[in-house]
Amino acid sequence: MTAPPARGATVALPDGIDLARVRRPDVVWYRELFSRVGGQDWLWVSRLKMPQPDLAAILGDENVEVYVLRQGDLAVALLELDFRESGACEIAFFGVAPDLTGTTAGRFLMSHAIDTAFAHDGMARLHLHTCTMDHPRALAFYRRSGFTPWRQRVEVLPDPRLTGDLPTDAGPHMPVFA
Repeated sequence: MTAPPARGATVALPDGIDLARVRRPDVVWYRELFSRVGGQDWLWVSRLKMPQPDLAAILGDENVEVYVLRQGDLAVALLELDFRESGACEIAFFGVAPDLTGTTAGRFLMSHAIDTAFAHDGMARLHLHTCTMDHPRALAFYRRSGFTPWRQRVEVLPDPRLTGDLPTDAGPHMPVFA
């Protein structure tokens, strides 16, 4: 995305949900949220395997912004914006907990991501990565949000259910090839 898309009406958050920025999040807290949002269903494992000092350095970088949706005291959605490349922003991680799938929470959070990214001076590109392990409607959602697919590549990683990084019942929509 090289410019914010034209949008219709503002999307409201579901009742009882609010948006918050988390500055320099604690690594343990972040990993718990990361797992809650993406571990069980979508096989998110990269930040769980990353050495703690490396993850702390990313989360503590002034050019990385972390936002959450909260339901009471519990964070139930994750948005990580990475501004470390000049003129660009990567949506490094984006997702809502399973209970929020199909609500307006994802749309609200994506609108916030787009608005926040393009509020930075000199923003030329907002981008993200997705994969076949993502929600089946993710690519269509990103396209409706204004993103244009740019590149496709094949990446093969060890199945985290077979390496012990996630429970064997994680990602039930994805076949396990043992």
